[in-house]
Amino acid sequence: MASHRACSGYTDLYNLDKEIHGGTMLSSQDLNRLVEMRHHLHRHPELSCAEEQTAAFMAGRLTEIGLPVVTGIGGHGLVATVGKDGPAVGLRADMDALAITELTGLPYASQNLGVMHACGHDGHMAILMGAAMILQRQDFSGRVHLVFQHAEERYGGARMMLDDGLLSRFPMERIFGLHNWPGLAAGAVAVHDGPVMAGTAEFSLRFQAAGGHASMPHLTGDPLLAGGQFMVGIQQAVARSVDPMEAAVITVGSFQGGHAQNIIPQEAVLTGTLRAFRTQTLGHLRARVAAVAEASAQMAGCGWTLEFDPHPCSPVINTTPERDILRRAAGTALIAPPVPVMAGDDFGELLSVLPGAYAFLGNGELASEAGLHQPKYDFNDDTIAPGAELLARAALLALAN
Repeated sequence: MASHRACSGYTDLYNLDKEIHGGTMLSSQDLNRLVEMRHHLHRHPELSCAEEQTAAFMAGRLTEIGLPVVTGIGGHGLVATVGKDGPAVGLRADMDALAITELTGLPYASQNLGVMHACGHDGHMAILMGAAMILQRQDFSGRVHLVFQHAEERYGGARMMLDDGLLSRFPMERIFGLHNWPGLAAGAVAVHDGPVMAGTAEFSLRFQAAGGHASMPHLTGDPLLAGGQFMVGIQQAVARSVDPMEAAVITVGSFQGGHAQNIIPQEAVLTGTLRAFRTQTLGHLRARVAAVAEASAQMAGCGWTLEFDPHPCSPVINTTPERDILRRAAGTALIAPPVPVMAGDDFGELLSVLPGAYAFLGNGELASEAGLHQPKYDFNDDTIAPGAELLARAALLALAN
């Protein structure tokens, strides 16, 4: 494929089979265990900050293979360690599921109604477990901390773990992670230059007035009118106040207000999200949301209150040395990366305090309603081995540098 040839220079940097890992990867027995584990996790998904059984299950599996495990870090986060004293690197996987009703019809489909692993975090946990098994068989100097993070989808689990002393308790010099990516060939690896995913900030905006009869609008402000003005006006924040060469998104995802055709309601509530690849741009967008909200309220004769989610997500931006390590670790699986995406991942919080890099791991063909965060999505078990080998090799290369 042309995309492979475009990046083939990276594969000449070292010989994957001879230099650092001795060729011992995962056996068929290992893979059977990992697939079985992944299917168990898929059957029993848990939402952000509710991953109690998921964390307990993973702690048990890690303990079974002889690794020391520390649980309850910032909530349900846990860390296991492979290796001896010396320099350390981190590998991270996320654990939470989404509030989506599964429609796959799989024999291991979710047994928790309205909750499913629709983003592949069950597969990410299996991959990191596989990397642990690989690393246990290697002779290397240093340590690898396996970070199983809770609450990636909501509430900022990475920040919770950092605030609970993740780096003081488990010092590490670098960190690596990955995300499965439907639409890329199964097992292919894409590693971006710089930005990978956007930083995010969520908001809730409330317009308030006395309310009244629809035939007498002069006696009250109109929260619905204010909300409509805001919906139109906020698009100018991107179109007319952000450099056209810079990516930014503001989306209003919900607008709730009113219940009858002849009543002007007392309240309208809008919620939305901001996305950008620079924290400065996110700050600018926050200011514009407030300015447009105030102007919309004044035009419609309303009061207003604006709240931002206290758990914003920093952009995921690869650092150059770590990008190169991850590309070397990918070997012949490396492909040219797609354009960065405006989705978010709080791995960016870890990258705000540590050098590191994040890869997209191909999940295979993208089928209808089977993309990330869709009800027919399923993680591709064939990518467990490539993902585990990628992370294990990245850790060993980082420790060898």
